[in-house]
Amino acid sequence: MKILAVNKFYYIKGGSETYYFGLKEVLEKNGHTVIPLSMKDVKNFKNSYEKYFINNIEYMNTNFITKIKNAYKIIFNFNAKKNISMIIKDTNPDIAHLHIFQHQLSPSILYPLKKRNIPIAYTVHDLKSVCLNYKMFNSKGICEECKGKRYYKCFVNNCVKDSKLFSLVNVIEGYVHELLKSYDMIDMFITPSNFYREKLIEFGIPKEKVVHIPNFINASDFEPKYEFQDYFIYVGRLSEEKGISTLIRAMRNINKSKLIIVGTGPLEKELKDYVQRNSVKNVEFTGFKSGLELKELIRNSKFMVIPSEWYENGPMSMLECMAYGKAIIGADIAGIPELLVYENGVKFQSGNEVELSKKIMELLDDDSKCILMGKNGRKAVEENYNSNTHLIAIEKIYNKLLL
Repeated sequence: MKILAVNKFYYIKGGSETYYFGLKEVLEKNGHTVIPLSMKDVKNFKNSYEKYFINNIEYMNTNFITKIKNAYKIIFNFNAKKNISMIIKDTNPDIAHLHIFQHQLSPSILYPLKKRNIPIAYTVHDLKSVCLNYKMFNSKGICEECKGKRYYKCFVNNCVKDSKLFSLVNVIEGYVHELLKSYDMIDMFITPSNFYREKLIEFGIPKEKVVHIPNFINASDFEPKYEFQDYFIYVGRLSEEKGISTLIRAMRNINKSKLIIVGTGPLEKELKDYVQRNSVKNVEFTGFKSGLELKELIRNSKFMVIPSEWYENGPMSMLECMAYGKAIIGADIAGIPELLVYENGVKFQSGNEVELSKKIMELLDDDSKCILMGKNGRKAVEENYNSNTHLIAIEKIYNKLLL
């Protein structure tokens, strides 16, 4: 089977790309041909399809006039439509599997696929198909005000980058594609979490077009370690929706061990200033880490904290943590609890710093519990989130769409 795999980044930018390349590898190992289509970027992995890749569009680090000129490409990128038409003609794929494609590629790519009657599967890594800022979270917290196609609420609430301009562009995008029925062209929505499946149905996607298939991980790539040093860890973006501020506040009540924070983001300076002002001694910021350095930081930790306050999907970081044999403290929100049903961690009420402090102390005071939870998590990854199980589920969708 020839699969046209579309994702706007062709390098590891986050969890969605980790999944994208992981699935590509599994499909190819099992005899399928995967044809990638992404944006051009100097960070891209080598590939044989670069000539079809779409020109990279930069929105953030440009002047106002350039932002205006590029805004229409968010709504409908004619260059992307042209290039996908070319790659379809030259490679004749059986099916298209979309990942993150909105904005730089835009829903314009759906039209050539539908014209050639190529079935379209779409793995829903975020909520962009039903929420204009993709996360149902703004400066006020969780937001579902666009339900019922009330996209103007995005402009009213400054939902996109807290900007009227960016929000307006996305509002226009929402109404244009609602008028064109763009998302109706997608034949199957695949959600890594059951929460996302229910949310898409709630927001109007027909339930027969939404299927829940959890993410997967190759456990053999991760060597578990059930011993640990005297610290626990947070790995992720330092932004409001990730709940990192709540975690930092919770640390005021922790007088033992140490929290290591791995990552960068818009709240970095604010968080560091808070730690200094409040004399929180046991917090260490490492900045961005990757590769072996990140691997060893996780493997030597006692447990990981995932304090999110937005609708997380099925975080790859949780599966990786489980594969390393580490216990998890996770916020009781969206897809996170779905990965904590194996007695591999504990939950706390999202945004509740007092409860989070108690859960942290609970695990700090019980080494044997951390070890048992770590082993349970590793077992769950091996049995329930492996590549073979995932491949069978994905091939079932492909075959169903090709009937």
